[in-house]
Amino acid sequence: MHDCCACLQRYPTMPGNDEQPTSMSTTVSEDASSDAESSSDRCNSITSASDFDCSRQSFTSDCSSSKHSSPSSSPPKTITLDDVMSSARDLSNLTLAHEIIVNRDFHVEQPHLSQNSLEKQVKDIVHKAFWDSLESELNDDPPEYEHAIKLLEEIREILLSFLSPGANRLRTQILEVLDMDLIRQQADKEAVDIQGLASYIVTIMSKLCAPVRDDEVKKLRESPDYVVSMFKEIFRVLDLMKMDMVNFTIQSLRPDLQRQSVEYERAKFQSVVEKTPSALDHTTEWIKSSLEEVLFSMPTVEQPNGHGKAGKALPSPFLVFNSGFIRLLTWDYHKSPLPETLMTDEVRLRELQRRLQLLKAVASVLLIVYSAIGGPISGLPALAERLKRMTSVLLEGIHSPDFNLSEALGNVSGQICCELNKSLTERNYPALPPELQVTLKGQITSITQENNPIRSLLEGRVQQYFRVLLATPNSHVNLPPMPGGLALIQPELTSLAVTFVSLVNFNKQVYSPFYMMILKTLLFSNEAPPPAATAPQDPSIQNPVNSK
Repeated sequence: MHDCCACLQRYPTMPGNDEQPTSMSTTVSEDASSDAESSSDRCNSITSASDFDCSRQSFTSDCSSSKHSSPSSSPPKTITLDDVMSSARDLSNLTLAHEIIVNRDFHVEQPHLSQNSLEKQVKDIVHKAFWDSLESELNDDPPEYEHAIKLLEEIREILLSFLSPGANRLRTQILEVLDMDLIRQQADKEAVDIQGLASYIVTIMSKLCAPVRDDEVKKLRESPDYVVSMFKEIFRVLDLMKMDMVNFTIQSLRPDLQRQSVEYERAKFQSVVEKTPSALDHTTEWIKSSLEEVLFSMPTVEQPNGHGKAGKALPSPFLVFNSGFIRLLTWDYHKSPLPETLMTDEVRLRELQRRLQLLKAVASVLLIVYSAIGGPISGLPALAERLKRMTSVLLEGIHSPDFNLSEALGNVSGQICCELNKSLTERNYPALPPELQVTLKGQITSITQENNPIRSLLEGRVQQYFRVLLATPNSHVNLPPMPGGLALIQPELTSLAVTFVSLVNFNKQVYSPFYMMILKTLLFSNEAPPPAATAPQDPSIQNPVNSK
């Protein structure tokens, strides 16, 4: 498959009013997913359930594989500038392709530069100089057409780039009307009809533009006869049409990328690894930490070699990897960079972490309230929804470093007490005693403490729910029971969990050979591979990323 970036055609630079470098605007949504089909028949990959066999044989089996089904390694070498630039291009293509695959809302927009930015000032100065030069040339006696001919030539190439391969008649017509050799001859004889050529260009634009640009093109027909202003507007609308074409190309490219997503992303990352020896350093540290965590929690058992020596059993690969993915829920981005294999999902992971942090705080507050008051407010879903919504609004921004959580929780407790008193009195219950309100406020504000029992309890239950979901086949359909204390945030937590599992499963499909290679090295680098043993398979990877 050719590089994704090559499909997004590079259009000629235009001196238009709004000429700006292309930027990529993405929207992170809860259901960011794709219809990517899983790759099959990869004996060295763990995208299928059998590849997660936690037996030692799964680490040591030697089976042939296709070119990109497993990572290859090579001796260390000196990195050249060409290698660095090539790796950067591969990473750019990988990032763009991944974003198109998993983010249905991905699209390209023109950036909006700040009026006071240096870039905006430089752009304005350069453009003004160009248009002033064009105006001066056209006003000369006799007029000069050097800049005007360059504009016409560039416009011709842009219009041709919009044509489909089969539009031969229109292509021929454009080449005949905007024949640069003929126009230069006319310029020498001062017989160039600039106004007529501009009108023809607007007519062609009306045939090629998307329906959403019809009004913009219509305004061009109503533009004043002043040629320079008209060309400015033509280039402005052509900029918009270019963005439309790029986004149409992205939409057209998405099904093809989804069909080949696993192979494409794996091949691109393999190319980066081959050129950059340190490309898996952070991933190795991540898996090493997860392995140590799993080994620490495993019981010591007698080795099956008959010598009666005690030791740790060999951990299941999918248990190690899943533990690593669970750690992402509380990842400290200030202390450690993400594993390289997850960099393309950093924005989504950060957003998921922020939303999960808010949900856990809301759940802690609600658990304290319902535990303290009990029966008089139980069985009232409308009240529960109001309390949840109120708490969520007041704690919005909890992830921000300058967010004053203690003050916000104090406001939450005050608002909750008012809402509870209102609900209780409406149903002929006595209002909350002042001492109970003080107790409630103290308990709610105490969840800022790191070792707060309510906070620790819910944190453990949330992580356990995500662990179970990761190990559940077709988890977006077969949802496990919600742990106690989380029922009031069940819809929001389930949505987050399904999104997270979809992201993780796709990541496993792409990068599992690299993970297995690292895990093999960590387990067996200093010892001979032990004998094989049977163990359960990982049931969590059944489908590619598709959270819907």
